[in-house]
Amino acid sequence: MENDTNIHPEDTNLETEEQALAPEAQPVQQRAPRGAGRSRRPRTPAPDSESGEGGGQELTEKVVFINRSAKVVKGGRRFNFSALVVVGDKRGRVGVGLGKAGEVADAIRKGGESARSQMMEVSLREGTIPHEVFSRYCGAKVLLRPASPGTGIIAGKTVRAVLESAGVKDVLSKSLGSKNAANVVKATLNALLSLRLRESIYSDRGLEIKKAPPVPAAQPAPAPVAESQPAPAA
Repeated sequence: MENDTNIHPEDTNLETEEQALAPEAQPVQQRAPRGAGRSRRPRTPAPDSESGEGGGQELTEKVVFINRSAKVVKGGRRFNFSALVVVGDKRGRVGVGLGKAGEVADAIRKGGESARSQMMEVSLREGTIPHEVFSRYCGAKVLLRPASPGTGIIAGKTVRAVLESAGVKDVLSKSLGSKNAANVVKATLNALLSLRLRESIYSDRGLEIKKAPPVPAAQPAPAPVAESQPAPAA
């Protein structure tokens, strides 16, 4: 019995050629997770904006005023910024600096560096100033008076920035005359620098501080003597 299906010899040859030309299946390799096999480098902490340079002393930096100026050039206007910065450690050291740059951040950075390089010591006593002082710079006038504990800093924004940076906790102040921020800050700084303690004044004059004699204890008052009244006549 003859089969109706006839297989051509060329068909078998095509199948073998296709199998030969087909690329061999390669096993899929799984990729290792990202970063595997590499040791992580420890991160260095970001520098603190309130820490001093080198000694690790904590400093507070306050921006008092930012001014913008413009210069007209051929292509338009060119802006420049100036920043007034106050830096202090709240322990009796304070400085003021002015920075100028084409960007606000650069102006603040320059002002902070200038203030750190010009820090000065001020005389304080128990969180307040030792005596009343009046100072002026150009058209600005500043009056400072000592205050009792718990009063706080009674001052405006500009004067408060300098007093807080210096470490003053209780004080009464009054700003008179010009309201220019730069002049008010410098007048306040001059007032703090003019403060003097009694010990330093006596030592400069070659005198000794005499202690006051102790106050004697109060003696009780004698009891009043009762007066005898005469007997009534019969």
